[in-house]
Amino acid sequence: MSGIFDTRIEYLKGVGPQKAELLNKELNIFTYGDMLQHYPFRYEDRTKFFKIRELTDELENVQVIARIKSVELIGNGNKKRLVAHVFDDTGEMEMTWFKGIQWVQKKLPVGAALIFFGKPAQYGRKWSIAHPELEPVTAANETRNNFQPVYSTTEKLRAKYLDSKGISKILEALLPQVFPHIPETLSPEILHQYQLIGKQEAIRQIHFPSAPELLHRARKRLKFEEFFYLQLRLLMMKVTRTEKSRGQVLSSTELLTDFYKNHIPFELTNAQKRVIREAFGDMKSGKQMNRLIQGDVGSGKTMVAFICMLIAISSGAQACLMAPTEILANQHFEGLKYFADMMGLKIALLTGSTKKSERKVIHEELLSGELKILIGTHALLEDVVQFKNLGLAIVDEQHRFGVAQRAKLWAKNEEFIPHVLVMTATPIPRTLAMTLYGDLDVSVIDELPAGRKPIQTVHRYDKDRLKVFGFINEEVKKGRQVYIVYPLIEESETMDLKNLMDGYESIARAFPQYPLSIVHGGMKSDAKDYEMQRFIKGETKIMVATTVIEVGVNVPNASVMIIENAERFGLSQLHQLRGRVGRGAEQSYCVLMSKVELSKDSKVRLETMVRTNDGFEIADVDLRLRGPGDLMGTQQSGITDLLIADLSKDAPILTLARDAAQQLLSNDPNLSQPDNVPILRQVRLQKKTAVNWSRIS
Repeated sequence: MSGIFDTRIEYLKGVGPQKAELLNKELNIFTYGDMLQHYPFRYEDRTKFFKIRELTDELENVQVIARIKSVELIGNGNKKRLVAHVFDDTGEMEMTWFKGIQWVQKKLPVGAALIFFGKPAQYGRKWSIAHPELEPVTAANETRNNFQPVYSTTEKLRAKYLDSKGISKILEALLPQVFPHIPETLSPEILHQYQLIGKQEAIRQIHFPSAPELLHRARKRLKFEEFFYLQLRLLMMKVTRTEKSRGQVLSSTELLTDFYKNHIPFELTNAQKRVIREAFGDMKSGKQMNRLIQGDVGSGKTMVAFICMLIAISSGAQACLMAPTEILANQHFEGLKYFADMMGLKIALLTGSTKKSERKVIHEELLSGELKILIGTHALLEDVVQFKNLGLAIVDEQHRFGVAQRAKLWAKNEEFIPHVLVMTATPIPRTLAMTLYGDLDVSVIDELPAGRKPIQTVHRYDKDRLKVFGFINEEVKKGRQVYIVYPLIEESETMDLKNLMDGYESIARAFPQYPLSIVHGGMKSDAKDYEMQRFIKGETKIMVATTVIEVGVNVPNASVMIIENAERFGLSQLHQLRGRVGRGAEQSYCVLMSKVELSKDSKVRLETMVRTNDGFEIADVDLRLRGPGDLMGTQQSGITDLLIADLSKDAPILTLARDAAQQLLSNDPNLSQPDNVPILRQVRLQKKTAVNWSRIS
């Protein structure tokens, strides 16, 4: 929207400079267009009237028509309240006000019939509504049929009469002025195919619904449009990048065939085979691969990565893998070195801890092409690290790297941009993946290797601690190892660190016969690594730690994960922590410890963990509980730019919108057909203010 929609809101009759300044600061509303897109977040059903006898605790807001029997002021000073005793033909109740008493009192003449609206509550045997809205009864409103919009507002706005009703009045003044100028932003074909109402009618109905069905259609139309343009931008960016970025043709399978025939130690799952086929199709296409591989903890992503490396090396290129921490880089190196040695391929590890003399050799062998595989951390990004021919760049847990860092890795080959494989063990709901990674091709390894035993998860309360200690003792006696994890929301929080140290001391007292490790974010890197290595080597039996172990520790002998104060963790974090066990052949366990009193959301999180090991199901629940902005981080995702659509609730509409965007670009890649000109105009308009979605890839 532009033109009249760019008019500053202060020029609208009834707003003025003071209210406009508040709307700017409190709601980020500057223009007519901003105001028009300040959509209601819910609607109140003003179509039904309740009799006093019909009221129940389960009801939210209700409308009651009642007559004033008497009005009295009770109490003094801050405790003063106004009580109106009202009645209808089924009973009596009270209406109570603690603020604005003088103003309300004038509107309560004894004997008058009024409409009261609010949340009913029962005190003793009498019903009451605190601070109800009230209005006189007229023939029009007694038989009305409408849903009243409720707008988000703030205390500062309410103080200037810009509550939900005040905002609705502004929109009532604004809509007639702008209505004829609201442009249609979707093509006739899309409107017809997806049975969407026009933009003008959608805007009218979203703010002033005339019927439930029309409100439903308005919401669908506006949600569809938001998702459609989001997906269209992502897909157009993907097309542009594919056209501009040539990739090396990596099509040789010589090493791969040798590995399959002579060296692979186990049968690949069908999911692994499918993902390898998808990646191979990209690598031999002549276009740059940009593929995200999602796989739950232990699903075999590393083996898929190694097989893709073999394809690259067979074709005369080199491969690298960048991990976010030294511990994770080390573990990738140890795991891949076994297979690389088997195949006679030179592999090296480059981290901040690599000695200067070793670095020199690595740099030389990379440049000569002798070194085929390089595993490392941010150290891979240094300018001095130059490849002879980098063909495949793999990034593990990519959300932990900044955009500029990843871009430096892509620049390691001057002739061809390397093929890019992004791996994550953080399950991402499909709707979020379509949005966050809409310009990447997504592969999912949704199958665990055969014979892997599901982790058994239980929820225990603090009162059960002695039984849990007994269980730990039994497992350690069998030769197993145990993690005990404490929450540390901020590493600097003194109380959390004290809880960790208190926990460590209580474990030491309970198990004097077993050597312990302790790891937390406040420790120096070398001390942390030393403690980690002791546990990995089996020198210590129990590790007491904070969430620094969430990513990167792989100890097949560890079979028990105890998570203290589990109610303080998010679902995704709990699932990642649980994934630290279950790496070996033995049965593994996860024990979620919590206090007895839990919030509703905490109960849902812990019940979900006990019920399922499926990371994608867990991610879906997490999305519903926390919302997309919180789940991925607003700065990264930009998803909070959505004004009306909701990724956690509107997945079917998102799927339709993506299908529509794909079909449109397939039929008219340049959006040059006359019917699609409004869409092209809207894309250009949105580009000026759009979130930089390309940073995701």
